[in-house]
Formats: sequence, C-alpha cells, structure tokens
Amino acid sequence: MAMGILWCGMMLAAVVYGMLHGSMDAVNRGLLDGASSGVTLCIGLCGVTCLWTGVMEVMERSGLSAGLAGLLRPLLVRLFPGHSDDPAALQAISANTAANLLGLGNAATPLGIRAAAAMAQGETATNDLCMLVVLNTASIQLIPATVAGVRAAAGAAAPFDILPAVWLTSAISVTVGILAARLMERIRP
Repeated sequence: MAMGILWCGMMLAAVVYGMLHGSMDAVNRGLLDGASSGVTLCIGLCGVTCLWTGVMEVMERSGLSAGLAGLLRPLLVRLFPGHSDDPAALQAISANTAANLLGLGNAATPLGIRAAAAMAQGETATNDLCMLVVLNTASIQLIPATVAGVRAAAGAAAPFDILPAVWLTSAISVTVGILAARLMERIRP
C-alpha cells in the first residue's frame, strides 16, 4: 500500500508540475514512453524467465537437482545444522540455492517457500530459517540471468559483461550475511 501511495504521489507531482510550467505534452509523452518501455521490458524478461525456469524443471525431473543436493550437502549441513538429517529440507534448500546461483529470483522464490515450509517449526523463526532468508536475500549468482535479460532488453551490447562485478559483490554480500546471521545466533540463541 505504501508503494501505491508513493507512486500515486509521484504521478500527481509530475502532472501538477507539468500543468504549472506548461509542459503537459512532455509529461504525457513521458508517461506513454515509460508505459511502452515497461511492456517491452516485461516481454523480454518473459523469455529469459521461461528459459531458466524450464532449465530448473529439467534439473528437477532428471535428478540433477538431487545430484546438486548431494554436492552441496557438506556446505548445507554446516549452514543448516538443525536440518542436517532432513533430506527433504536439504533438497529444497539446494534447489533454491541452484536457482539463486543461476540468478533466477522468480524461480528461486517458490523454491525458497518450499524450503521454508520444510524447515518451519511452529510460529518461531529458527536460526536455520533465518539463515535461509539471509542466503536468499544475499544470494551468490554465477549466472545473473534476470539482470542480463534486463540489460539485453534495454539494448546492452554485452549483457553478461557485468559477471566479475556480480561475482565479487554477491560473494561479499553472502559472506557478510552469513557472518551477521552467525553473530546474531550467538547474541540471541
């Protein structure tokens, strides 16, 4: 609701400013150009999202997701010690992690919800559940598919030229997130 109020306020401010300064034509052109650009961007992102969501589905059905869960198991057991003996939760977490590694926030969200549901214990957020939220928020991305899709739709000549910056910043954000979560666990177990 707050975002709706904010957007309405910005639109109203633009219209009032345009009326006061005699530039309503520019305001109208801006509104129409922005709407057109938004539709073009959404259509461009649909293709990228469908592609990588399909890849995630193929991984799930072919057993690659289970194989990835086995590969990630040593790390996940250390990050989620309360669920180290829960294969369903670990597989859901690894599927969520795989989607995040591919930069697929749209595919990672339902997988993260599935992982959170498998980890839920009553109405209190456990340390493991908080760690899942931290890892989802600060996810490491090897292939930032969504960002590359946005860049491609916006006309970038090389949409993946941001890879080194993405790798560095995502590694730093995950490291800081994990350290902060562990610190909070010690302060308030």
